[in-house]
Amino acid sequence: MKKIEAIIRVTQFEAVRDALAAIGVQFFTLKEVRGYGLQKGQRLMYRGANHGADFIARLQMDIVAESGMVEGIVKAIESAGKTGKIGDGKIFVFDIETAIRIRTGERNEEAV
Repeated sequence: MKKIEAIIRVTQFEAVRDALAAIGVQFFTLKEVRGYGLQKGQRLMYRGANHGADFIARLQMDIVAESGMVEGIVKAIESAGKTGKIGDGKIFVFDIETAIRIRTGERNEEAV
């Protein structure tokens, strides 16, 4: 089992969600996150003064899947989330040692 963690633009969320649904991904966890990278944040004007907003809003999607599905999931996120501009995001893939469904006690692939 693997965990895919994708940090994407807020504007690309619907396209990524639809691409994942098209390949059979039925669930994921979504978090609103803020990051700092090559874009160097945004400048905000408040009461006539410039203020630096050092962080940019992004979404983080966490998906746990069987190892055989990982390549398709990564390709779907990459193609749907890509705009070709700096700040498109990142995808990370981690090994999952154990997964347990709390309600039933099912473990590993059965829990996913």
